[in-house]
Amino acid sequence: MTKGKPSPRGSRRNEEHEKSLFLVNDDLNTFEHVINSLVDVCGHDELQAEQCAFLTHHKGGCVIKMGDAVTLERMSLRLRELNLDTIVL
Repeated sequence: MTKGKPSPRGSRRNEEHEKSLFLVNDDLNTFEHVINSLVDVCGHDELQAEQCAFLTHHKGGCVIKMGDAVTLERMSLRLRELNLDTIVL
């Protein structure tokens, strides 16, 4: 059996607490509204926001942000105020 490189202390702990903000597709919002909302709320650049909107539209949903639960819950609330359907996983 070969030994792999040891992982830095605490890195697994951070991964266990990291959450995902998932955007769910809908038939209500325009691409422009979704893109602008992702730029404003999540800090995406235009290209990243376009890619997330495209994936959400064609796949039914997309992880749009990773981070701690408190931050993602705030973002989710703001996106829901903008009529986007989001879930923190």
